Amino acid sequence: MEDHARFVLDDAILCRQAKQIRHALAAALSTAGLTDILRSRDIIDDVGRDIQTAREYDRETSADVVLAAGKRLSEALRVIEEYGKTASPEFGRAVEQLRYQGYELEKKLCVCIEAADRFGHVRLYVLLTESLCSGDWYQTAGAAIDGGADCIQLREKNLPDGFLLDRARRLSALCRQRGVLFIVNDRADIAIASGADGLHVGQGDLTVEDARRVLGPAPLVGISTHSVEQARAAADRSPDYVAVGPMFATDTKPRDHVPGPALIAEVRQLTSLPLVAVGGITPENVGAVVDAGARCVCACSAVISEPDVAGAARRLKQAVVEAGQSPGG
Repeated sequence: MEDHARFVLDDAILCRQAKQIRHALAAALSTAGLTDILRSRDIIDDVGRDIQTAREYDRETSADVVLAAGKRLSEALRVIEEYGKTASPEFGRAVEQLRYQGYELEKKLCVCIEAADRFGHVRLYVLLTESLCSGDWYQTAGAAIDGGADCIQLREKNLPDGFLLDRARRLSALCRQRGVLFIVNDRADIAIASGADGLHVGQGDLTVEDARRVLGPAPLVGISTHSVEQARAAADRSPDYVAVGPMFATDTKPRDHVPGPALIAEVRQLTSLPLVAVGGITPENVGAVVDAGARCVCACSAVISEPDVAGAARRLKQAVVEAGQSPGG
């Protein structure tokens, strides 16, 4: 599990957590005076040595290895915990805590792996707000998809619930028909009722954990962050993606501080989760964002406010893809 976090995901947070569990187990064994356990291993006469199952050697991907390792870890720590109680109750309690840390590590690794499968293909993420659209909101959404949008987020802060739900249902059906993701901003109830693919939350909204309690385990959950500290805290909550920004100054959502692409580079060192770069991104400046470590960019006015929505989306999507293919991307 640690090797996957380190060499496949390149995820510093998960790698550190796995390493901490290893060292904590070694410390617990030492404290309990169980440092000579290898002397008790009987390889020659072990009756389980030749017992095999039909699927024991079936591993198609490195993700399969991680899942199998997670199960082995929980089983092994359970056994060590129970038998360890015969040597020391304190040792048993220490291993019990490590077992729960192992569960958490397994969950986070699985989220990272699944997030790459479910969201990793997204390159252009478009925010849809009617007041910023150059034309009809529904036609704007369709045109953005025509231009290559991989994900549409409905972001309407002031619509009455009934109108918001109706709009969400129409967009959900459109996105499902066109094979793109549909995300609802802030409102878990609207996301559920409309059949959306997921929910996006901000720093003052539902936590990722509470969103999953409401939505269940299947829908995507993304979260906005504006600093390294917020991104580190967000990654620890295991969302499916982390939005980072603003990259550049924007009239859509003005901010006093614009951290820029450097923030993407810092956050990329923390987590392997998909990162969505947000704020003032255009075909002209997207190269710096991709070079910093983002593979997905979020656009609002740069797409939906343009007279030719499909063309604007197409140009931005092409710029993202080309920047990712360049030597520095």
